[in-house]
Amino acid sequence: MPTVHLLRHGQASAHAADYDVLSELGREQARLLGGELHRRQGRITAIGTGTLVRQRDTAAIAAAAAGLALPAIEDPRWNEYDHLALLDGTAHGPDFQGRLDTALTRWAQDPDGSWPAFRDGARAALDELAGRLASGESGLVFTSGGVVAAICASLLGPGPGGFVALNRITVNASVTTVVVGRRGAHLLSFNDHAYLHGRGRSDLVTFR
Repeated sequence: MPTVHLLRHGQASAHAADYDVLSELGREQARLLGGELHRRQGRITAIGTGTLVRQRDTAAIAAAAAGLALPAIEDPRWNEYDHLALLDGTAHGPDFQGRLDTALTRWAQDPDGSWPAFRDGARAALDELAGRLASGESGLVFTSGGVVAAICASLLGPGPGGFVALNRITVNASVTTVVVGRRGAHLLSFNDHAYLHGRGRSDLVTFR
């Protein structure tokens, strides 16, 4: 059956003037992700990415490290939600995670807002990519934590609370795997980042 690996981008530049740029640590995470993809030796026949810089750069760095020469197909449905808009333009301040969780919960509970389009668009992009894969083939998607969480929530059915909980713990450069069979898409593994451990560094595992 086809397999799709959802790959969160490396760490962005949270405290820089432009958030949508990989930090040096994020670039290292992308290289390590590429090494892990090379080690797995999957039959990768398609690469997708969002249009954000941090997603495209993670794709380029990881693909080079994995020895993959496939072109990445950009699709804005893999883009992250606008966290600044949800937080009314204030990215910093006390209890950032708590504020973000509250904003995401409110967003995901509003059937008349932009949440349904975000969730359904991500799921449609997954289904379309999987539909282009033959049995035994794998596709890579370089995306963001919110997209990964939205897809996983749609597969597991935990509702808005599940989406927010999954979003909170999705690690930068982690691997989430979805398999697609005759009965549809199923979550095989979530948030795999074991390859970031055991390198004598505690800073490689980051959440934002």
